[in-house]
Amino acid sequence: MGFLLRSAKEKDIRDLQVLSSQFTLINLPNDPKILEEKVKRSSLSFAGKLPKEQCEYLFVVEDTESERVIGSSMILAKHGTPEAPHFYFKINKREHFSNDLGIGFVHQVLKIQEEEDGPTEIGGLLVDSEYRRISEKIGKQISLVRFLYMAMFPEKFEKKLLCELSPPNMAQGKSEFWEALGRRFTGLPYQEADRLSHKYKEFISSLFPTEEIYTCVLSSAARFVLGRVGEETRPAQHLLEKLGFKYLNEVDPFDGGPHFGVETNEVPLIQNAVHKKIIFKSSGDFKKIGIVGYQKDENFFAIQTAYSIEEEKVCVPHNTKTLLQLSDGDNVWITPIV
Repeated sequence: MGFLLRSAKEKDIRDLQVLSSQFTLINLPNDPKILEEKVKRSSLSFAGKLPKEQCEYLFVVEDTESERVIGSSMILAKHGTPEAPHFYFKINKREHFSNDLGIGFVHQVLKIQEEEDGPTEIGGLLVDSEYRRISEKIGKQISLVRFLYMAMFPEKFEKKLLCELSPPNMAQGKSEFWEALGRRFTGLPYQEADRLSHKYKEFISSLFPTEEIYTCVLSSAARFVLGRVGEETRPAQHLLEKLGFKYLNEVDPFDGGPHFGVETNEVPLIQNAVHKKIIFKSSGDFKKIGIVGYQKDENFFAIQTAYSIEEEKVCVPHNTKTLLQLSDGDNVWITPIV
């Protein structure tokens, strides 16, 4: 069994639809038309045929034995422009004290923020349910490969990275936070509002309150999910934290999920990525594990593999040659897995 990490292709749309049907994910929905648009935009992005602010990179992992796509991840090169601002709630604290009563409270408040020069966002992480617990850790592979690509092409991305994590109780595609807040100001159900927000932003700035909102007036169910990470998303949170991502005291205005961020050049996988010539060996002391990748003919390919560095060359097991479709002396990028 072999797993190839690569840029998405048109032939993957059917597999992506099957994969997305297992989840409720707005940026990779179970809709063949939208998936087709995503793949086309991704292909143009990898080919360098779109301006940065329009680029979306869709990565997939293929089980080469079954020739089936069983996982995905995405990079949105720039989340927040004058035409499509990035909106979020900043969480602050406000202290109130009564001398007459001798009591005080520390309240949590939300303040809507609008950013027109936004960060690079990572998301779209999906793994087929049959492959989530296998030893190859498919989710980790398809998540980390994005950072190798960013190391290869730093000019394509922003100086800050953002990841919006899902809160608890989102399995049915319903948001308690939205029901308690957003729906009251827009009249829209959650999924429709979130879907619309990917194309239209004006209704957020026009209908959401600009004043601070005290969370104590929200329902207990809404307060429970605010800024918390759902159980299914915790592995992704722990992986991001190992890479230096931290909670930003910001939440999504639709589901209340927390935002994590980091300076792009502080991510170890980006810092430690190197450009080398590759050598395939039938035997050797391959003590390190990393992701090897390259771009060819406007497509990106990578694998996770054991390797060693010898005389400015990266040496990998000979049995990876078929997967990578490379020859001795070809140029690759490699980053060690943290």
